[in-house]
Amino acid sequence: MQAVSGTYKLDPSHTDVLVQWNHMGFSNPTAHFGNADGTLVFDAADPTKSSVQVTLPLSGLNSFTAKFDEHLKSADFFDAAKFPTATFKSTKVEAAGTNKFTVTGDLTIKDQTKPVVLDVTLNGAGDHPMMKVPAVGFDATTTIKRSDFGVGAYAPAVSDEVKIRITTEAEVQKDEPAKQ
Repeated sequence: MQAVSGTYKLDPSHTDVLVQWNHMGFSNPTAHFGNADGTLVFDAADPTKSSVQVTLPLSGLNSFTAKFDEHLKSADFFDAAKFPTATFKSTKVEAAGTNKFTVTGDLTIKDQTKPVVLDVTLNGAGDHPMMKVPAVGFDATTTIKRSDFGVGAYAPAVSDEVKIRITTEAEVQKDEPAKQ
């Protein structure tokens, strides 16, 4: 699979950032960060020249329970009134096999920035059948410690480790032609 080099805009309707943790040994709930805004620069010939930058507005945080959403957005956890977004900005992209990449970058939550390594898979690449522009799709995974970002309330009863799964689709903007 060969993706076209270019600057891609993340499609928030087809981008999902899911986090999952263990709750007191009983369950493994999830929450979703929606409304992702970001740009992916992909260099097919030299992936090390690729980069990604994403902003996740905490207004898009959804645990599928309104009362719990309020708690997650409170000062106990994300303090969304004071810190309305989380961000990720890559610092290094490396090929890790066929259609696989390792993306290292800085994750910032509550003004605390720590390095994170994402294991990334290129799911698909080609002309988007509806938009008629080059498109790519990726999945990525990582595990972080929420206490590293000041979101460690109730640990260790509520696990400090949080699994993150990302799926995203991105398209070249019509006013920015892809490079062949």
